[in-house]
Amino acid sequence: MSDGFAGIYGSSDKRRSNTLLVWVAAIVLVLIGMLASVTPAAAQSYRFSDVQISGNQRIESGTILSYAAIPRGQTVSAGELNAAYQNIVNSGLFETVSIEPRGNTLVIEVTEFPTINRISIEGNRRLDDDALTPLLQSQSRRVYSPTLAQQDAASIIEAYQSQGRLAASVDPVIIRRSNNRVDLVFEVAEGQSVEVERVSFVGNRAYTDRRLRRVLETKQAGLLRAIVSSDTFVADRVEFDKQLLRDFYLARGYIDMQVLSASSEFSRERNAFFVVFNVQEGQPFSFGDISVSSDLAEIDLAAYQDAIRIRPGQTYSPMLVDRTIARLETLAVQQGLDFIRANPRVTRNDRALTLDLEFVIERGPRIFVERIDIEGNSTTLDRVIRTQFDTVEGDPFNPREIREAAERIRALDLFEDANVESREGTSPDQVIIDVDVEEKPTGSVGFGASYGVSSGVGFNFSFSERNFLGRGQTVGADLTLGGGTQTYSFTFIEPSLLGRDVGFSLGATYSTSDAATNTSYNTTSFSVRPAISFPTGENSRLELRYTFGGAEVFSVPAASSAILQTEQGYGLETYSAIGYQFEFDNRLGGLNPDAGVLLRFSQDIAGLGGSDAFLRTNALAVAETTLPTRDITFRAIFEGGAINSLGGNPTKVTDRYFLSTNQLRGFDVRGTGPRDLNAGNRDALGGNFYATARFETDFPIGLPEEYGIAGGAFFDVGTVFGLGNTAGTGGAVDDNAYLRASIGLSVFWDTPIGPLRFNFAQPLIKQPYDIERNFDLTVSTKF
Repeated sequence: MSDGFAGIYGSSDKRRSNTLLVWVAAIVLVLIGMLASVTPAAAQSYRFSDVQISGNQRIESGTILSYAAIPRGQTVSAGELNAAYQNIVNSGLFETVSIEPRGNTLVIEVTEFPTINRISIEGNRRLDDDALTPLLQSQSRRVYSPTLAQQDAASIIEAYQSQGRLAASVDPVIIRRSNNRVDLVFEVAEGQSVEVERVSFVGNRAYTDRRLRRVLETKQAGLLRAIVSSDTFVADRVEFDKQLLRDFYLARGYIDMQVLSASSEFSRERNAFFVVFNVQEGQPFSFGDISVSSDLAEIDLAAYQDAIRIRPGQTYSPMLVDRTIARLETLAVQQGLDFIRANPRVTRNDRALTLDLEFVIERGPRIFVERIDIEGNSTTLDRVIRTQFDTVEGDPFNPREIREAAERIRALDLFEDANVESREGTSPDQVIIDVDVEEKPTGSVGFGASYGVSSGVGFNFSFSERNFLGRGQTVGADLTLGGGTQTYSFTFIEPSLLGRDVGFSLGATYSTSDAATNTSYNTTSFSVRPAISFPTGENSRLELRYTFGGAEVFSVPAASSAILQTEQGYGLETYSAIGYQFEFDNRLGGLNPDAGVLLRFSQDIAGLGGSDAFLRTNALAVAETTLPTRDITFRAIFEGGAINSLGGNPTKVTDRYFLSTNQLRGFDVRGTGPRDLNAGNRDALGGNFYATARFETDFPIGLPEEYGIAGGAFFDVGTVFGLGNTAGTGGAVDDNAYLRASIGLSVFWDTPIGPLRFNFAQPLIKQPYDIERNFDLTVSTKF
């Protein structure tokens, strides 16, 4: 019974299952039928026996067909038709494109982009057309491209942003003209420049914020911010400042110094930036043991050890290491050894804060310079750049010499940018040096003004071209008027005579005075001086020169000294002199980056021709040091000169020395020295000898740095004496070496239009007939 029921129920389930399968099969058949009806539409195809093109005026129909790539008489899918449409659109030649199949004919209708008739830039005042037009890729008489116009607008915006105008915007607008032409106008909204309101530092302990700000290219906005460009915010400049900070600390032994970050934030008013440099100074290191080692049998270690100038205890500086490497490798070349490299191995002693240096003299790879390729110098001749290389084609390749050449090229100051890189040549042992430069303007026309309490207002007009005819030569002319004096001068400088580190210069000067300050007589003088100069050491240079000149004193009043009356009778006297000047200056490249000295000694002997004969000797010594933690500079200047007559006539007033207001503060121009007290006008007569000593200091006075105002104090002492001939004066001239001395305070105002200096001086030692100047203001400006 139970089995029967089970069989009945089992048969019923089987029948329901079969019915379900029937329904599922029916639904599947319906879906297949629907898909079959849709598939032919999705896979629609075309076959064209003809293609009709309309709307094209300048573009040939064959060109459009080549973009479309639609074959005639062959089956074309809808996807291929869409691809043809995209190809024509992406050609950038057409403003509108349509493709329409009409039976067996494919109809293509196009509207060509117009031709650019004229391109103009409007609304630009800070950057003129000459600066912006080279940035544009769009050109007149070419097809207008919206994409290219937008790229040009972006280039203009980038140029403004580099000037600190981050809010600048540019809108390219077209103006329709006849014959499918348009005028392309870039409408510029310059916006306001975004200034750097404050530059501050975090983590600096050894150096003050004020001292570190002097290192940076980015400056804080000051009082005269409207005419300053260095205080505008430029992101690239901030990145460069990070490297400047790093170099500053490295030169002072801080080998672990890092610029952790350089953040810039908008002010709440969004018109200024606050720049913060987060630095980690570390500890200053000094040089420890200095040694030389080599496995090469031909190396005399004693000779190389003697060539090292670094001494233990000196503050570590990468520049001193580089100079030592150059000195050792140069010594190897002088000994006839090629491919010698001096590789420094540094051993760090953290407890003593010293770095032991071992210069390993070894033989480097045998690689030669195949050639030097120069690009980008549209004005400057190749030879001007090649002269900066000590290496020529075929020489052994020395990476250090290439780096030094790159620095010399940049130091020419003829290029906005100069990149020097090396790459493999035609074989593994050959190297090609690529030099890529970007020219910059090198000519200038200047107007200057000066002011002195006694001399009044003076003017200066100048012209200078530092890259004359692309030869790297300097040509300049100068006119100075003021204080009763007119001076005309001309200068020509060839820095690399015959392709060597030998400079040639030619200077000519003509000057007249008409009762100049504290004088009542007139003078005329002229000189022509050719000279050559060459280095004699790392920090020294020697100049050899010849001078032909002459001078005359005239219009001497009857109330003047008998000495001047006599000198007027000499008339125009000429002289022919040869001379030299030796100079040593390590203030920038010496062992101590915060101290240095300048030594200068020169002599000229006249008598090789002309009517005047004399020996003139001048000497100058300057010692300067800065307390970096306090930003205080101390300076001592010693100066002296002597002129000795070698002929029968004594020296003239045009030959003798007068102390200027810069050499002896507190006294007027020609206010000291021998004078004829019996003469009605008591004109200063000058002296055959002079000597001065000046001691001064510059220091901050607590005002905000953006004012650019600092203080100073000085003590000056000096004398000018000796005439050689006081006949006819009745003993009224005392030309003994009387000392004068003064003390005073200075105020420095570093303005964008030039440095201003206010001196307040009080003479301490003087003669009764001296002329004082207690206050002096000087302005030296070029616009």
